[in-house]
Amino acid sequence: AARLRSGAGGEAEAASGDGAMLRHLTRKLRASGPVTVAEYMREALTNPGQGYYTRRGGVGESGDFITSPEISQVFGELIGIWYISEWMAMGKPSTFQLVELGPGRGTLTEDILRVFKQLASVLSKCDVSVHLVEVSPKLSEIQAVMLTGGEVQPNPEDESAYMKGISKTGIPIFWYRDIQDVPSGYSFYLAHEFFDALPIHKFQQRTEKGWREVLVDIDPQVPDQLRFVLSPSRTPATQNFIQPEETRDHVEVCPEAGVIVQRLASRIEKDGGAALVADYGHDGTKTDTFRGFRNHKLHDVLSAPGTADLTADVDFSYLRKMAQGKTATLGPIKQREFLKNMGIDLRLQVLLQNSGDTATREQLLHSYDMLMNPEKMGDCFNFFALLPHHRLVHPDKKDKPESKSPLPPVAGFNELLLK
Repeated sequence: AARLRSGAGGEAEAASGDGAMLRHLTRKLRASGPVTVAEYMREALTNPGQGYYTRRGGVGESGDFITSPEISQVFGELIGIWYISEWMAMGKPSTFQLVELGPGRGTLTEDILRVFKQLASVLSKCDVSVHLVEVSPKLSEIQAVMLTGGEVQPNPEDESAYMKGISKTGIPIFWYRDIQDVPSGYSFYLAHEFFDALPIHKFQQRTEKGWREVLVDIDPQVPDQLRFVLSPSRTPATQNFIQPEETRDHVEVCPEAGVIVQRLASRIEKDGGAALVADYGHDGTKTDTFRGFRNHKLHDVLSAPGTADLTADVDFSYLRKMAQGKTATLGPIKQREFLKNMGIDLRLQVLLQNSGDTATREQLLHSYDMLMNPEKMGDCFNFFALLPHHRLVHPDKKDKPESKSPLPPVAGFNELLLK
């Protein structure tokens, strides 16, 4: 098998004093041989004892990476307005489940709930609830403190939610380990920096051998270090996940993302609602995007597993394909386009006018630059949506094109004209 890249495992482990995950992985590799990159990511991120998310989950300035909601409240406010806009465009249904996948510290949900409170008169006849899908015990504790002040209670084991509480704004909140546990019903789904952390399979095209899967193994030269190798023959994943029309020579595929999108599309088709995905990504054009983050810096993905965040860009063309036509899809569009269409410039002007001191104004401008600058987050992040087909095309439009009034534009994906 060809050696592709090594991680400086020994030194990093010694420096961190935290080699439990590496010891666990090397024992596993000696016993059963190389593992897929997906299996490596799953162990490093969500192993119950030593996984990065289950044990640490370093979001925010003191952690290993920072997300848009942590940078500016405006980001979450505009997302909240997007949901209300779509709820109104769909006829103001009487129930509204906001379902967030991987809510981080809960900052985004908190900003959305603040918007819901400010627009309480609009939502007054709607039964609103929040449903958080979170596997990390550590992060669910942080979310509970942020959203409810810590006033939560465990749910009986026979119920699907493992925890519940009431938000500071009076809205019921429930926690689940899997999206399938979330009750069915009219729902708006949110996945912000969720899909990029799901396990990926990596493949390389070798002309003489065809496609081979990239695996993780122990480096025989350095026993406490990991390395990438190529599978000697085709693996089941190679046969199932490589499309015949593929032209790239290096491909990353995330089957879990495909399964989740299928579930979201089926739920939206059956119960109504919409899903909004915001993430690093591309539209089927990139190749090797697998990387690690630790202390806000790039980190070797094979070094000190369990102590760094591992991520790969989302392939939105794959998500579109996995929706299987059950819903319409919009995007991906750049974050700066989406936020501009949502009115971020106007919101910034209002906040600047209302801020009395120079430090606050400078912070607002710095946050805006982080979110919108193409060299920073403006072009790195994309927005993508799943919507019912009738939201974009009238069911009888083909037969009677003049019979229906035009559908309202989808916020964010179209420029909204402010009256």
